[in-house]
Amino acid sequence: MNSHIQVKNLNVFYGKSQALKNINLEIPRNQITVIMGPSGCGKTTLLKSFNRFIELDEMTRISGQVKVDEQDIYARDIDVTEVRKTIGLLSQRPYPLPMSIYENVAHGLRMHRMKKGKNEFDQAVQHYLQVAGLWDEVKDRLHEPATSLSIGQQQRLCLARGLAIEPEIILGDEPTSALDPISSQHIEKILMSLKKDYTIVVVTHILRQAKRLADYVIFMYLGEVVEAGTAQQIFEDPQMERTKGYLSGQF
Repeated sequence: MNSHIQVKNLNVFYGKSQALKNINLEIPRNQITVIMGPSGCGKTTLLKSFNRFIELDEMTRISGQVKVDEQDIYARDIDVTEVRKTIGLLSQRPYPLPMSIYENVAHGLRMHRMKKGKNEFDQAVQHYLQVAGLWDEVKDRLHEPATSLSIGQQQRLCLARGLAIEPEIILGDEPTSALDPISSQHIEKILMSLKKDYTIVVVTHILRQAKRLADYVIFMYLGEVVEAGTAQQIFEDPQMERTKGYLSGQF
């Protein structure tokens, strides 16, 4: 496997409760990896360990390693801001910034001083809105508030905003769970088109969605990785009884 993320002996505690138990796995580069499993099994905790978002909870304790391109992102000398720039997160619900559609995309470019001059900003905003499949819908209203968009459009705007700062990895924490079926389909198609340029990791509780999206699958249960493998192997020939039970709808 050409792995982009390597996880070694990862344990995560929220206070006295252990959320992840000795996780060891690899995430393949330029594929869509789906993390699936029942509610409360640690899917989102694992996902947010990949860009250190779990540290936002002061009660969190972490041990082990998460390596991105062989660099341990939990090493003491690592710049957390740079980690979160490299590894973007698309949340369950969209959180557009309280500014215009245009400025939502341009904001990160300004913060990281990635563009100069109005023309460069205009080109970048158009490009990333096009990548997110939103340009044709908003090109005549760029200076309207982002909150005027539908929730599906807001999610695509958040994706454009995240892509604008040029991450290598895109994390999706049930990114379609708050959306209607048509908006969900939009997001799925965009993610599938992006994998040639990005490594994508998606948490979902929807088995049908996992089957549509996944190249690689991680099945979790009670804070542990039960089984991981290619989508074909997991869905057609699972090796573990818990995986078989989950796929057959037993729990």
